[in-house]
Amino acid sequence: MPKTATLLDRTFDEGVALTMEARNYIAFQEQSGRGPQNLPHNLHVGYHHTRVSARLIQVMTWLLAMKALLSGEISPEQFSSPQYALGGGDECENPIGNELEELPSGLRQLLERTHLLYARILRLDAMVRDKLAAGEVPNFGMIQGIQIIDPPTDPCQ
Repeated sequence: MPKTATLLDRTFDEGVALTMEARNYIAFQEQSGRGPQNLPHNLHVGYHHTRVSARLIQVMTWLLAMKALLSGEISPEQFSSPQYALGGGDECENPIGNELEELPSGLRQLLERTHLLYARILRLDAMVRDKLAAGEVPNFGMIQGIQIIDPPTDPCQ
């Protein structure tokens, strides 16, 4: 009998896929010869690559911590500590980027998608921390019906 994937499993898998996509995109951009002819533009693009990476690092770290909490590997008290808090601040929360025409379209799409994922995890983190503060261990019964990640869109559209 196949195991039914939980919301957390699906979200984690989606995060891994987006992380791999971002890694491949950034590696391709680095090899495509941006060259020193436009240093300010290259620095601007590099800054936004870093924002994409920072969001994904924060999200994936949080998802791993959540899995550890739900499997009993860490306690609710440990999860509630700043060590496991979703970080990134304004650089991750700020949606700017996908509307910047001077950025490559692939990077603009990654900025938008990673922002949506980060924002959803930020809301989920607040819900989980509220449950923990009330002395409850979160379970996926409390978050059924919440869509954490938008379904993949057809890249041909």
